[in-house]
Amino acid sequence: METVKNIVLVHGAWADGSSWSKIVPLLQRKGFHVACTQNPLSSIADDVAAAHRIIDAQDGPVLLVGHSYGGAIITEAGNNPKVAGLVYVAAFAPDEGETLAGLAEPFGSTPAFGEIRPIADGFLLLTPKGVAECFAQDLSTQEKDTLFATQGATQGAILGTPISKAAWRSKPSWFVIATNDRTISPEQEKATAERMGAKILSLPTSHVAMLAEPEKVAEFITEAAQSDLVSTR
Repeated sequence: METVKNIVLVHGAWADGSSWSKIVPLLQRKGFHVACTQNPLSSIADDVAAAHRIIDAQDGPVLLVGHSYGGAIITEAGNNPKVAGLVYVAAFAPDEGETLAGLAEPFGSTPAFGEIRPIADGFLLLTPKGVAECFAQDLSTQEKDTLFATQGATQGAILGTPISKAAWRSKPSWFVIATNDRTISPEQEKATAERMGAKILSLPTSHVAMLAEPEKVAEFITEAAQSDLVSTR
């Protein structure tokens, strides 16, 4: 049995690939080939297409990792035959026909969604307060300022777009629950992780668990990549 060597990291809304900056070197030191998507954040279809391009560029099976809205992207893109397993980090994990807004509704509005502001063409940005107090409240001031400066404007229509096919229905999954999350409800994360039958790691972090506890998140990703569930012949 051969373990998966390729890991593709998919960022979420109001972010870019640099949100994985602490995870990439940790995984590379373990011998993995790591690639990060740069999602246009213009639609689920566009973002899934961007993920497929990076997945298809890998030279073998892939462990696909998604943060936040990136969880919806990997739920669709994970149907790619190269994908051997899925890791969700403080993420949405919708089922077929579900939308992000619909999935979140039973758990109530989180503080971050009061700090979203519209800009042109239906795109949305987080306010400085939203980043500092609701998205990354346990990071340093410098890190918060960098996250605010590098956030990607996100198309609001994404929140109402249904998922067509959920890859976690047929592929093994892992889930990091951020128990101090103020962007996605921790209760929502727990409920969807349990619905998926995912292996769970709970961390007392903000929404950006991979920046707050990078060593623990990287180790969890490593465990997934080395699991018999995703090993390939």
